[in-house]
Order: sequence, then structure tokens, then C-alpha cells
Amino acid sequence: METSEQLREVEQAQDLFKIHGTHHIEFYVGNAKQAAYFYRRAMGFALTGYCGPETGVRDRASYLLEQGKVRLVLTTPMNPENPIADHIYKHGDGVRDIAIHVEDAEEAYRIATERGARGVMEPVEFSDANGTVKIATVATYGDTVHSFVERRNYNGAFLPNFAPRQDALAAPIGLKHVDHVVGNVDWNKMEDTVNFYKNVFGFSRFVSFDDKDISTEYSALRSTVVANENKWIKFPINEPAEGLKKSQIEEYVKFYQGAGVQHIAIECQDILQSIATMRDNGVDFMVVPGSYYDDLQERVGDIQESIEDLRKLNILVDSDDKGYMLQIFTRPLEDRPTLFFEFIQRRGGESFGKGNFKALFEAIERDQAERGNL
Repeated sequence: METSEQLREVEQAQDLFKIHGTHHIEFYVGNAKQAAYFYRRAMGFALTGYCGPETGVRDRASYLLEQGKVRLVLTTPMNPENPIADHIYKHGDGVRDIAIHVEDAEEAYRIATERGARGVMEPVEFSDANGTVKIATVATYGDTVHSFVERRNYNGAFLPNFAPRQDALAAPIGLKHVDHVVGNVDWNKMEDTVNFYKNVFGFSRFVSFDDKDISTEYSALRSTVVANENKWIKFPINEPAEGLKKSQIEEYVKFYQGAGVQHIAIECQDILQSIATMRDNGVDFMVVPGSYYDDLQERVGDIQESIEDLRKLNILVDSDDKGYMLQIFTRPLEDRPTLFFEFIQRRGGESFGKGNFKALFEAIERDQAERGNL
């Protein structure tokens, strides 16, 4: 069980510019129309907006998917000369932009670049009948970026150039909001990335795990979670550690061709209902041995859910001094063993599943071995 000492921040976060939370997460994908169908049919997202040639945007097509407070944007290039096509050729389908809702995009960009961030796009205004949005972008690990989105002079549902769409393809399954977004970096790059978020954004080191916390018979990794002042944004950063064989982080970096977003964790209203629905819809999840549940109550204490229901759905449980949390991980959603999703439900617990690391990573290693990458 994680203790309050382990969960307490090492430093106090103090945002260097006002942050309201995650605005959206943008994926670059080879076929956005088909990818949007998958997320709608499999995970209950609604298509609520579209931009592309029909809305005056000539170089790309983007589909806005929403459920609860989760916004995903799936973007595909309209021609092979587009830099988006280069990103997809190198990385496969993956996350390009973890966009952050800020009070003042110019201030955020100025402070971030003055403190060492590499500017990707200086502040630009985008307008339509609903007002004006200001956006600026800086680079983070690998080819991933953070856009700063300022909406104080905009009354539209999302962003200019997005036409609204009505969708009845699938019912929502109870997804609430993004809990955290995990980045994988190469050997000995974790501390540099953690310091980037501390120095450029004012984030704090929320909790750290070393290779003794996250290891199996064959592989290990290190991880540090950074968080902003109100904890609405949390970014765990992983790097490989020495082990007998290749870690999942090394496999990711090899196939993604560099650092990038490993997974997105989304909180559910009722994880039992959400996972049962996704399983029925064909989503493939990691599997842990049935013996994991034999002493579950002894390890985590009293829980509201039936252990047999958790065993049936393969949902994991971890606890800390504030409560417990339930979690489950999909298998990679692409043919490359890169991006996957985590679904969680927090019942007071603030942990990141330390008590489940061994069972989870042994399950990942079984998949790695099947791919010949362990």
C-alpha cells in the first residue's frame, strides 16, 4: 500500500501562468474518419465537430470527439507533403498535442520560452462568428507539443473552423475526464523532462517510483509524476532502467521512433459498466492471472465492488491512506506496440497503481514476448 509520505509532493507546485486544465488531446492519424468511427463505436465518444476542406481548412481534416469532459481531436493530412504526414510516417498514429487551457496564451508562451521551452508557433488568433481564440505552441519531449489555448473572448463550443456535428452512432459509456497523460522518454532523460516541467510550467514532483518499485524478473523502469498547482494536470514520465531483458519503455521508444505519449488515463463514473461495455464492443485489455484476486481484499482492505465482478473483467485495485482506486489497461490500439489507454475509478485514492505494477508489467511482458521484443 502506498503511504501518505509517498503521495505527498516533494515540492509545492506554483503555476507560472494561469492554467484551467486540459483543453483537448490531438492525435495525428493515417485515416481520421475511420479512427473516429473506432472511438465512437468502441468507447462511446460522440462526434461533435469537424474541420476540413468543407469548413475552409485545406491541408487537413480533424474530427472532434467528446464524452464527459474528455475531448479528443483526430487529425489526418490531405496530402503527403504535409508535415503531419511526416509525423505519421515516423511515429505511426499517436498523440501530437496535449493542449492546455490557459487564461492568457501570449503570457504563457512568453514565460515558457523565456524559461527554456522551444517555441513551435507564436501566438495566433483564430476567429469566427463566436469570437476569437488565441493559440500558441511549445515543444516538450520528442515530437510532442503543448498548445496554449485562450478562450476568454470566444463563446463557441470548441474552436474556430470546427463545424458542429450531431452524432447518434453510440451511447456514452460513463467516461468523465482525463486523469493523467503518461510520457515515455529514452534512457536517462526522465530527470531532464521532469525539470522541464518544473522550470517552464512551475509544476511539482508529485510522486516518484524507482526501479525497485517498478520491476519484474526481466525488466524495470523509473517514473516520476509531475503535477500543476491544482492537480488537474498530471504527467507521469517514464524511462527505462537496467534489467535482464528489454523493458516496455525501450520497446515503445524503438517502435515510436523516439519519446512520446505512452497512454492516456481516463476516469470512469462506473468502471464496471464502462469496461463491460467496451469488452462487448471489442476493446482488447491486458490480462492478469486469476490468482491476483485470491488475496485482493487482504492487500487493499474493504472495497464496494464484488471481487468476482473485478476478476471477471480483469480490473485491478490499489489503495493508499486516502482510499482506493480501480484501474485497467487496454492493449496497444495501434499495430505498433505504442499508444494504449488506461481507465480508472477513484474512490478517494490518489495512487497511480503502485501495488499493481508487478502484475501489470508481467502481463505487458507476456505480450512483448509474443511480439518477439522482450
